[in-house]
Amino acid sequence: MITLRNILDAKGNEIFRIKPDTTVFEALKLMGEKNVGALLVMEGDHIKGIVSERDYARKVILKGKTSKETLVRDIMTIDVKTVTADQSVFQCMEIFTTLRVRHLPVMDDGQLKGIISIGDVVKAVISDQQETIQHLKNYISGNH
Repeated sequence: MITLRNILDAKGNEIFRIKPDTTVFEALKLMGEKNVGALLVMEGDHIKGIVSERDYARKVILKGKTSKETLVRDIMTIDVKTVTADQSVFQCMEIFTTLRVRHLPVMDDGQLKGIISIGDVVKAVISDQQETIQHLKNYISGNH
């Protein structure tokens, strides 16, 4: 069973964060530089929200606002669901599907350990399935 800890061990646990009073433009700039689709909005060690490209599209562009004048606090998602490092990828996939979110912060003993995206989970599942298929092929062909 693949856990979120396994994914963080493989991809790293770098967390890209931004403060609530930062402009959306600066948030988008950081997302672009880091090639991520969301940032945790934090004050100190406390998660205040999460801001994503989806938030930008729906709450800035479609509302006729500008990214240089709008603050992250005005568009961020406040109710942030977290997961634990020991949860399985399948539990995480269920949360992504049920909540219709694409990013989840990972906590371990009350500490923020990283952020998992739906892409990270899909990549891990595909890799695991390819490994299983190779093992089965080796077994069938007698190369075990």
